[in-house]
Amino acid sequence: MSTADATSAADRASPSHRPTQRFGRIVVVGGGCYGGYYVRQLGRADRAGAVVWRELVIVDRDPTCAVARLPAAERPPRMRFVASDWREYFATYLAEASADARSDDDAIVPSPLMPHLMADWLVERARERRPDREIRIEPLGGSLPVPWQRVGADGTHYASFAEWMCPINCIEPARCPETRGPREWSLPVALRAYADAEGSVGRSIEAPLVFHCTHRAYGVGMIDVRDVLRADAVIAACAPERGASFLIGTVSHCHGALRRVTIAGT
Repeated sequence: MSTADATSAADRASPSHRPTQRFGRIVVVGGGCYGGYYVRQLGRADRAGAVVWRELVIVDRDPTCAVARLPAAERPPRMRFVASDWREYFATYLAEASADARSDDDAIVPSPLMPHLMADWLVERARERRPDREIRIEPLGGSLPVPWQRVGADGTHYASFAEWMCPINCIEPARCPETRGPREWSLPVALRAYADAEGSVGRSIEAPLVFHCTHRAYGVGMIDVRDVLRADAVIAACAPERGASFLIGTVSHCHGALRRVTIAGT
């Protein structure tokens, strides 16, 4: 698939020509340097009529973080700060969202430095659902076709098409600001091809479950909560008696955190 196919219309459109984007709850992961930047940008997006929301929630375990200390006059409308561990917050929030139809319009603003929180939640949900099964994190069967990749201590596979430091406000346009050439890569596309290749050599992946963080407005990227909940439903429905493997990824076009999760058969 070409870059033109992989790049959404939202990536290419001018903000002034887009309709107002409407969300239910937007959850910003972290209230420090990155979270503070996203909150300021969302405030600008709100004032410009580019983005509106029912509730803006910022989650950080430090009750004295930068966002928590913002004066009321500098806070975007309908903002709420939650002092909580990220994993604990998402365990409660996503479980509630799975039973709330209003969550279909919710979104998450991830932090570049956060752990693979969506995979953590999906694994715990699978373990709660199937306490009789061994559910394990496994290495990826083969190397991804990307120039940079590392494996973390918890088994998360980090991958990037970039071999340089990208700025926090890069929106991954069709022309890469670093190379000055066309962005001829997209991790969601690469992961689908990887899953197909794994299946062809007997390491079948039931489904690549990809949460694509895309630019929405003013340099803020988001993933849609409905995609996370859909992945939970796929895992619940597709793990047969013989067992199944899933590739779970939170990715942008250029960077991603991946985890291969296997549910053992009986």
